[in-house]
Amino acid sequence: MILAANWKMHGSSEHLVSYCEALLPRCESLPHQIVLCPPYPLLPQAVMLCAGSQVQVGAQNCHWHQQGAFTGEVSPWLLVQLGVGWVVVGHSERRQHFGETDGTAAARAKAAQEAGLRVIFCVGETLEERQRGETFEVLQRQLHPLEVLAPTAVVVAYEPVWAIGTGHNASPEQIQQAHQFIQAYMREQGKGEVAVIYGGSVKPENAAEILHTPGVAGALVGGASLDATAFWAIIQAAPQQGGEG
Repeated sequence: MILAANWKMHGSSEHLVSYCEALLPRCESLPHQIVLCPPYPLLPQAVMLCAGSQVQVGAQNCHWHQQGAFTGEVSPWLLVQLGVGWVVVGHSERRQHFGETDGTAAARAKAAQEAGLRVIFCVGETLEERQRGETFEVLQRQLHPLEVLAPTAVVVAYEPVWAIGTGHNASPEQIQQAHQFIQAYMREQGKGEVAVIYGGSVKPENAAEILHTPGVAGALVGGASLDATAFWAIIQAAPQQGGEG
């Protein structure tokens, strides 16, 4: 399974050190892929601290150019030079607050793959879209630009917007339906079996139910991942056979 910690705009150098001291020794010999995604300024330190461990480091976004006049953006090629192995692309907060579109998200993902990064590509519907019965239509629209990507280096994260940071969560039935749709659509696009992970208020209390839901290949964890003990509890809740779904 793939278990990714998205710190968003939280954390500090001191917190990162204590976090890694608590988490890294526990992650030895796990059958899972563990990815830590702190804010940009902490990436070099995270790479150094996680070197030689089973925990890999991911960034929270990247641009679609190798270099250029793009103030405030970060090149995926530069991330690779730092030792970063993963990147989150198309997160709902990027779409909601920073003008991310399906097209720009796909362009970022394509550039990230070309640079050598593995991509966690986020998709998901708003509450209004779900209430209108548009969930699958929205997912198909968001996934369609991924036809330009190689399937071996992309993981899709289903994160219903109405369940992110709200304390609410999709039911196992809703999660299973969405994941099955995503997997079927990606197969139809010739991408084969793509791992689909879930993001949306994942925490120790509900992790086991979510991670044992058919079609779930892991989790993209937000707030709960800031605490090493809580994130470790989520990791422990994952089926021990591992794999990528």
